Amino acid sequence: MTTTDNVDPVAAGAEYEREPDPSDSLRTFGAVVQALREHAGLSRAEFAGMVRFSKHTVESVELGRRMPDASFVERAEEALGNTGALRHSARFLTRGEAGLAAWFRQWARLERRAVSLCTYECRLVPGLLQSEGYVRAVFDNSVPPLSDEQLEAQVTARLERQQMLAERPNVPFNFIVEEHVFRRRLGGAEVTRGLLAHVLRLTKPRNVTLQIMPMDAESHGCLDGPLQLLETPEHRRLAYSEGQQNGRLISDPSDVSLLCQRYDTLRSQALNPKDSRGLLERLRGEL
Repeated sequence: MTTTDNVDPVAAGAEYEREPDPSDSLRTFGAVVQALREHAGLSRAEFAGMVRFSKHTVESVELGRRMPDASFVERAEEALGNTGALRHSARFLTRGEAGLAAWFRQWARLERRAVSLCTYECRLVPGLLQSEGYVRAVFDNSVPPLSDEQLEAQVTARLERQQMLAERPNVPFNFIVEEHVFRRRLGGAEVTRGLLAHVLRLTKPRNVTLQIMPMDAESHGCLDGPLQLLETPEHRRLAYSEGQQNGRLISDPSDVSLLCQRYDTLRSQALNPKDSRGLLERLRGEL
């Protein structure tokens, strides 16, 4: 699997149970360098001299511990036969994306290209709608606790991801969220009040729609848990499902079709956008 924004998991015939660890691309690149070096009959010390880097640097690259810079790639390519393998594979190297769970990174990259995005949440306010205070409350509750540096990385990544809503005014973003999620005062009354105001502001543009699934609803079309759906620029539909310490990108057309049916059913059962905003206003007034 590549890690570029243009990856098409459907065209590749891939279905991902989990996103590979961000160091996987570095380890793969390093293994290729080592294989080519050994095929050329060069020791690490000899190769280090040819590429004008230390033996320690060569070892770190080969073991996937270090991101090679452009000069290393070019010199290694020349020293190992100019096959083009290293130049080509170096394009797909990534250090990972700080603050995003490993299993979510692939979906986050697909989100940035999507021509539509639908989200159903029954646990928390969707990340794209969370206020900064709410984000901090979410990560303050992490078990085990996060360090200050880890928490700030998580907060920054989530707030940066939200910029999509403003930057892509022609992309429809649809959210369905359970009423009880907004009634839970995660972080306290002040954080919740700020959250409700934030959600009302973010869902005001024409391309952002929020529907609330009321607590007294007698029917529910999506009882199996949170769900996200998107459409790619190539007009393929993909789904994403997330649980404890894992996430799954779903590309099989029959599975995606079933999940679309469930989402559409839930959409018809939830409050309409106007009534949903009215409910949020009432909840804010109760605080």
